[in-house]
Amino acid sequence: MTDELPPILEAKDITKTLGSGAAEVKALKGVNFDLVPGELTLLMGPSGSGKTTLLSILGCILSPTSGSLRIAGLSTAGLDAEGMANLRRQHVGFVFQAYNLVPTLTALENVMLALDLRGAARGDAPDLAAEALAAVKLSHRESASPSKLSGGEKQRVAIARALAGSPSVILADEPTAALDAENGMAVMELLAEVAKDTKRGVLAVTHDHRTLEYADRIIRIEDGRIVGRARRKDDAALTAEGAH
Repeated sequence: MTDELPPILEAKDITKTLGSGAAEVKALKGVNFDLVPGELTLLMGPSGSGKTTLLSILGCILSPTSGSLRIAGLSTAGLDAEGMANLRRQHVGFVFQAYNLVPTLTALENVMLALDLRGAARGDAPDLAAEALAAVKLSHRESASPSKLSGGEKQRVAIARALAGSPSVILADEPTAALDAENGMAVMELLAEVAKDTKRGVLAVTHDHRTLEYADRIIRIEDGRIVGRARRKDDAALTAEGAH
């Protein structure tokens, strides 16, 4: 459906070495990765495969040891920490396993905080935050603090916060891990719906095989390398990456 659209995020030959000397670990070993807008992509792999490191690089939290990254046509090459932070604020929304909501703020205020960080006009923030909460069907919980929200509601607020300001890329780190089956699948349905926007790419890192049915594309990573790519509707198993 969206194969003809250019990638919203492009990572080429990404390597990442952590530590030094005897403690040196090559966490990523030449990863090539494109995130296509209008699709929900899953990144799957065992513990220690490099998923979290790759997600941190794609989200401009870590810089690669080598390789290149472009988000919405903007290169990270030569950017210092402040430049990386600016790119992250403007173009990347995060959804975390542990929600990371500020406990003293309401749901609306948590979303407004993200808008403030993205430089939205203060007068526009309440309406934009309300719009984001409406998109995740939580308008009726605007005034609730995180302690009054269920796990599923907290994750939906986190998704609204990620959506606020219309970033180009949404990155979700194990978004169902802290939820029961019903709430977890509701969150995946929401991410799949969010991913239909052809101006945005959505990537979820997950161990949860119940999420497969919601994906448009599935990427497998093992030992710091991409080892398989498939469309969800493919009858064949994930194909070996080969020379890609």
